[in-house]
Order: sequence, then structure tokens, then C-alpha cells
Amino acid sequence: MDIDILGIDLAKRVFQLHGADRGGSAKYGAKVMRAELLTIVRKLAPRIVAMEACSSAHYWGRRFKELGIEVRLISPQYVSPFVKTNKNDANDAAAIVEAASRPTMRFVPVKSVEQQDMRAVHRVRELLVHQRTALINQVRGLLGERGVIIAQTPAAFKRAVPVALAQCEGDMTSTFQAILIELLEQMRFLEERITRTNQWIAAFMKHSVLCQKIQAIDGVGPITATAMVAAVGDAKEFKNGRHLSAWLGLVPRQYSSGGKSRLQGISKRGDTYLRTLLIHGARVVLRYAIGKADARSRWLQDLIARRGYNRAAVALANKNARVIQVLLSHPDSYRLSDRSV
Repeated sequence: MDIDILGIDLAKRVFQLHGADRGGSAKYGAKVMRAELLTIVRKLAPRIVAMEACSSAHYWGRRFKELGIEVRLISPQYVSPFVKTNKNDANDAAAIVEAASRPTMRFVPVKSVEQQDMRAVHRVRELLVHQRTALINQVRGLLGERGVIIAQTPAAFKRAVPVALAQCEGDMTSTFQAILIELLEQMRFLEERITRTNQWIAAFMKHSVLCQKIQAIDGVGPITATAMVAAVGDAKEFKNGRHLSAWLGLVPRQYSSGGKSRLQGISKRGDTYLRTLLIHGARVVLRYAIGKADARSRWLQDLIARRGYNRAAVALANKNARVIQVLLSHPDSYRLSDRSV
């Protein structure tokens, strides 16, 4: 059976396959159980396997690459327009083949195990930070009901709660103090877990020269550097740095018609976590640039004066994303001492 491209609609147990020849004509279609998938794909021997870039796509992509098959992962939003009539597994698999056959289609690189390890650490850390924030807000709300007001930062929380516990009179009853102690224990547990994830990130930084090069950019620290390497990896899939910025949602959203160009706020596409890290890093750079007299600081001060603080932060984050794309695409072309970036 001459199958040039095989589309797979991924699932947990039952996978839908759709095979087509070079002309696009359907040659194969079947449902396959998980345990049989590798055997069937090896028997069909397609030149290309196409899948949507979902949670298990990178695992299967690595397995198919081991068989010598080219793997194409497609963002689900690019597959949806090719679904004909009703949505079902068979039509989804056929749409994947159709989308993967387009010459202008953009594909997602298959992530390595190391990249997925980095990604897992960042996801766990993000979850722990959210849980810590929720816990702090809960305690702030409980203390606010007793007339004790605390600022929103974790540092202010750590300073204020021991003072509240020391008050043994009025509304601060023994029962309420026991509740606060219980919540503080939970807070301490979360802090220990966050510290451990930071240690894992530091270990990734120590063993990755590429992460160290990215960290040399002003406004990029270990967390941002490892997150970018984990999410992007080989940035050659992006034609240039502006494409990476657009993928991160750091470029203006366009709504143009009739020859009139209308640019709105940033599109906020892509990974919110990466975009947030880049913008927060840019804010730190802008804050410390105020009052300095070197050329870069003067340029940043002028940027703030012309665009405002928030737009300047987004503009600097956009520039940093373009520099990161160059470093990821050509990792051997820049030394750690290069500061021209």
C-alpha cells in the first residue's frame, strides 16, 4: 500500500488513522488500539506522519522518528478549517492530512525528553505559586474580617502574620490563632516545594550552555531562559525573530480592510506563561534604567517617554524575544561574552 502521509487523530486508547498518497487520494482508514499503533505504522511505512500538537503528540513523535519517519505536528487551530461537514474522528484525521499537505503550513517541533522535563518543572512551579497566592489571599481575607490589613506581597504577609499571632486579645481568639498556624504550616510547605523547583531550574541552567547564553540578555533570568528553551527548542521553525514574537502574542493585533491598516493592542496569542515572564523581565530592566546615563538606559528612558511604561515594557519584551530566536536558531554563532544582543 503506497501511503505518502498518514494522519493520526490522537486519543488515550483508540486512534483514528487516515492515509493518503502523494496526490491526496485516500488510501487507508482505520481505528487502531493504543497497543497496536506502532506495529500498524511500521507496517504501513508512510513517508510522513501528521498529528495535532496535543499532550501526547511529542511522545509519539519521538517513537515515529525512531522508525525513520518524518513527523509533522500541527497546532489544532490550523486543522479546524479543514474539517469537512460534521466533526468526528475520521473527519479529524482526514483534516490533519489535508492541513499537513499545505505548502505554507507551520509545524510544531517535536520536543525532546529534556525539554519536557524543563516544561514539567515550570508547570509544577507555576501551580505551587498559584496555590501560595491563593493561600495568602485567603489569610488576608480572614485577617481583614478581624480588622488586620496586610499588603498583597508574600514578604508583607510573612512580616504581618507573626504580629497578628502575638495579639492574644480582642478578636484574635485562640481558635482563630490555631487556624492561622495551620495555614502558615501549609504556606511553609509550599515555600519548600517552590525552593525545590528553583533548584531544579538552577540545575538545568548549569548543564545547558544555551540557557546560559539566553540568560545573558538583560531582562532574562534562569526561569525565563529555561522556559524558552523548553517551549521553543530549535527556533529554526520560525522564519525570523518577528515570527517568534508573533507566536508569543507580543505584536499588535491587526484588523485591516479596504486598504486601511488598523493596529490594536497586542494579540496575546500563544503561551501566556512565556509572554508574562518576558514582560515582567522587561519591567525590571526599565525600572533600573531610570536615572542612568549610559546609551542603553537613555534609549529605554526615551522609549518610556514616547510610548509610556507599559508599552515600553512590551516593546522591550518583543525585542528580547527576537534576540532569543536568533540564539536558539544559531546556538554556535554567539559566545557568552557577546553583549551586542
